[in-house]
Amino acid sequence: MTRTVSPKTPGRTATLPGGRALRAGPVSWVLRPRSVTATLALLALTLLFMALGMRLGDIPMGVLDVLAAITGDGPDHFVVMELRLPRALTGALVGAAFALAGAITQAVARNPLASPDILGVTGGASVTVVAVIVAAGNTWGGTSGVLAGVGVPVTALAGGLAGALTVYLLAWRRGLDGYRLVLIGIGVSAVCVNLKYWLLTVGDVNDSGRAMVWISGSLHGRGWEHVLPVALALAVLVPPTLIGTRSLGALRFGDDTVTGLGVRMNLARSMMILAAVLLAATATASAGPISFVALAAPQIALRLAGVAQPPLVVSALTGAVLTSGADLVSRTAFSPVELPVGVVTAVLGAPYLIYLLVRVRRRGRT
Repeated sequence: MTRTVSPKTPGRTATLPGGRALRAGPVSWVLRPRSVTATLALLALTLLFMALGMRLGDIPMGVLDVLAAITGDGPDHFVVMELRLPRALTGALVGAAFALAGAITQAVARNPLASPDILGVTGGASVTVVAVIVAAGNTWGGTSGVLAGVGVPVTALAGGLAGALTVYLLAWRRGLDGYRLVLIGIGVSAVCVNLKYWLLTVGDVNDSGRAMVWISGSLHGRGWEHVLPVALALAVLVPPTLIGTRSLGALRFGDDTVTGLGVRMNLARSMMILAAVLLAATATASAGPISFVALAAPQIALRLAGVAQPPLVVSALTGAVLTSGADLVSRTAFSPVELPVGVVTAVLGAPYLIYLLVRVRRRGRT
């Protein structure tokens, strides 16, 4: 039975099909038991993968050794606090940022195959990083001078924002249409991919090798300087995106319906796309363009939560699980050889992309 809730009564609840509506002042949301269960399970799985990541490695440790290293100044303090914990946190936060950006992009584009790649973020970041590495190698005989002063993260962030701005300006025609955004994004991404590989061919072999490691997406050598930007981006951008969940829910309907619901369509799309761009650009700057997390995580979260469109919180935690688990596999599966985490996510994500393509094609026939 559904009860009507007075908007002037904060903290009241109402029973809805599949969940419970909560209201705190002007803000209201629906609490679904299945989503809560999925959130708690994914959070526990993320912490488990992070704990295993801090235990396993060239210097294996027990749980008590890890706890002692975190809380005290034991012999393993440096290994845990300066090497393993920053890497584990970076992986989880980057995965959450990519997945959240993917969930927003898929909701705005109304397409389960959409991801931040089509926004020009990863393409622009890759081109600028490779260009700086190649230019540094050709001009000064090495990359350390320029990259020490500019930094790969700053370069990647600037390039990602520039790529996204290019896509946005080309896609804007008295408004922002989801299908036009996807088509323009695919075209810009294709140009960036070809430009990136051309730069790799004209660069020094050693510099191209370093660039390829970053392009593949890697968590190797990540420190606290990589954790803080992603954590700050999530802390700043998650609250407004959660508040904008109502707009995302409305955007999955037709434009006329969205306007009739009282949503300022172009403004809502632009604000959500801006949040997705900032999340994806920050994540790319910290760990490189890790493949398929932003594409697969929202669709997995959608099925775990049993809702009509990718849920933001569950999507973020799904991305954290995927990235943390992939990093654990990349470090331990072929030890002592360590794979870039993006290679593992690509191997796992490619079959899922094929599944989505087949599913969308079958749905189009019915």
